[in-house]
Amino acid sequence: MTTILFHNARLIDPEGGESVGGLIVQNGAILRRLGPDEDAGDLPGAERIDCRGLCLAPGIVDIGVKVSEPGERHKESFRSAGRAAAAGGVTTIVTRPDTTPAIDTPEVLEFVARRAALDSPVNVLPMAALTKGRDGREMTEIGFLKDAGAVAFTDCDRVVTDTKIFSRALTYARSLDALVIAHIQEPGLSAGACVTSGKFASLRGLPGVSPMAERMALDRDIALIEMTGAAYHADQVTTARALPALERAKRNGLNITAGVNIHHLTLNELDVAEYRTFFKLKPPLRAEDDRLAVVEAVASGLIDIICSMHTPQDEESKRLPFEEAASGAVGLETLLPAALRLYHAGQMDLVQLFRAMSFNPAQRLGLACGTLRVGAPADLVLFDPDAPFLLDRSTLKSKSRNTPFDGARLQGRVRGTWVAGNRVDEVTT
Repeated sequence: MTTILFHNARLIDPEGGESVGGLIVQNGAILRRLGPDEDAGDLPGAERIDCRGLCLAPGIVDIGVKVSEPGERHKESFRSAGRAAAAGGVTTIVTRPDTTPAIDTPEVLEFVARRAALDSPVNVLPMAALTKGRDGREMTEIGFLKDAGAVAFTDCDRVVTDTKIFSRALTYARSLDALVIAHIQEPGLSAGACVTSGKFASLRGLPGVSPMAERMALDRDIALIEMTGAAYHADQVTTARALPALERAKRNGLNITAGVNIHHLTLNELDVAEYRTFFKLKPPLRAEDDRLAVVEAVASGLIDIICSMHTPQDEESKRLPFEEAASGAVGLETLLPAALRLYHAGQMDLVQLFRAMSFNPAQRLGLACGTLRVGAPADLVLFDPDAPFLLDRSTLKSKSRNTPFDGARLQGRVRGTWVAGNRVDEVTT
């Protein structure tokens, strides 16, 4: 039996709060929790890890990671994404189906699962497309794909515009107890936009989209959830105007959760002032009032999940005029230190952060991880929340290095990552 004793740790438990103590891990699972002065007893042959007062928390469960296999392996492979995740304290990545070709058949899904099992040091859970080719015209075989291992269904940033098709897909997913994840942007208003509309967009001469595009799409989807009873997750809620509708839907008992990516929690529309394409995201960065409202919504639990929305893009697609450049940023390695900006600013405590980054995403997907309870998988991250560093994108493990945090001063260093009790961050060195 493999036994590990973590002691002298600052335990960050999303369910029980923060405490001082330790963990005993055996055969890949948490066997026992220790209080601050509790004796671990006789543990012959155990590996003993002195955490030196650093934070020990459940590994991050990151929903919405793009790994560019198949089709664009030069942007990101399962090996490079897994190394990046391990370096960032992410122990489970939930991958998107917006690949080339899309993950819309059991055969493609099985290929992805095999590649992930061979190459990634962290857990990989694939999502599948909701419609064939992500074209919004015909449902995929949701039942077969779920049997093949799909944990959720989404067309990613392609909104299903045909309401009848989307309602049928939701109804079918409901019958199979499958989760549907949607991108809430009204496609007509959003077409061609690269920033949020307003004075700043006008001054920069960039085409913008109103924040109401998000509210309109969410309102439509909430009506369809009410009609079908489906399990639904809005991948990115980024505006204040969408929050009242989300709150009403939850209050009315609908099976709805919502997420937001770390870039919209820590950056705003002014960050694109110099036409820096690493700040071009989808949806675009919002006003500071929106950012603060969304931060408050995460802290209160209205928005359930924080993710990286890791989207690798090569240099050629980013080194273009702002309007023409590809959208998206990598985030597996920067998710935790960027989230710690909210902690250091006093906007959230560590328990709230790990509830949104670990516990809630695991609960939404029906996973046993994301917690420090006895019997849970020993997917853990040890980190120093106060360690300062200057981010240099050339040191990232991802193949693509399109991060908006290049040159930023951040606080928070991962000191170790374990998946089922096996240390995985060491493979990144």
